[in-house]
Amino acid sequence: MTKRVLVLSATLAGFAVLAASTGSAARRGPAAFAFWRTTNWPALSGRVDLVREVTVHYRAHDGATRTAVVVLPRWYRPLVDPPIPLVISPHGSGVEPADNARRWGNLPALGRFAVVNPEGQGARLELYSWGSPGEIADLARMPEILRETLPWLRVDRHRIYAVGGSMGGQEALLLLAKHPRLLAGAVSFDAPTNMATRYAAFPKLKGGRALQELARLEFGSVPRVNGEAWADRSPLFYSRELAFSHVPLQIWWSRRDQIVVHQADQSGLLYRAIERLNPHAPVLQFVGRWRHTAEMRPTRGLPLALARIHLLQLPPPTA
Repeated sequence: MTKRVLVLSATLAGFAVLAASTGSAARRGPAAFAFWRTTNWPALSGRVDLVREVTVHYRAHDGATRTAVVVLPRWYRPLVDPPIPLVISPHGSGVEPADNARRWGNLPALGRFAVVNPEGQGARLELYSWGSPGEIADLARMPEILRETLPWLRVDRHRIYAVGGSMGGQEALLLLAKHPRLLAGAVSFDAPTNMATRYAAFPKLKGGRALQELARLEFGSVPRVNGEAWADRSPLFYSRELAFSHVPLQIWWSRRDQIVVHQADQSGLLYRAIERLNPHAPVLQFVGRWRHTAEMRPTRGLPLALARIHLLQLPPPTA
């Protein structure tokens, strides 16, 4: 059976296609997802508030003080603190950690897990780290940072995941490539995987020339001058590490993305490279026609992605 999965949308149609792939959560089918979605719609749509946020401060790789927003089930507190999974969620370029935290809605309560949304720090820039090696090292330190800043938060060390969209997806992929033993699963939504071609495509975007200027500042050069520095931040050049990480990986990408353009040559190319290197790698791609990172939301594809890595448990379908 092919591992290629086409997701039309985070609806029953999309889940029907997802159910055709392997995996116990998916095999429960669209009936289970329809029941779960209807039952939890007030939470998914934000009509109720089942989570709370805690802001912590940490010292980045360069010594700068940065913040991280931790999203927890509202009931979780000192003395009511069972071990729970942790999701490390890097933000997209220019996105504040609080905005990234809001993407998760009530899902941490529905799945009984925590999400840490770090502010991040690149080599020179704050919200435009673009996979800086120091930033990836900081992401890998998040469980330890939370142990020090929130000692009552008990993280299940066997259930740590990375999930991000756009630049956050790029950094989730790099975190998996460089620290595979840390993670039990990873999901990227609409991630750039080749930063040199990403740089070349920036002028096609509104404000793209300014993005190129920021990228030159952060990377310290243009790709033709120091291609190695750009490759070091490109998940595509870690295809082998990803292919043999033995960690479940989902790559979601859109054919109509107007931000990370030509995704067939970004996330799509990365998936093909992993498959070529290791046909047995636990990697799936989900391909559709959504707006940039639109599926990384509670009412869209994010619950399906989380169900595949067992962060959300769907009920069995009724007869």
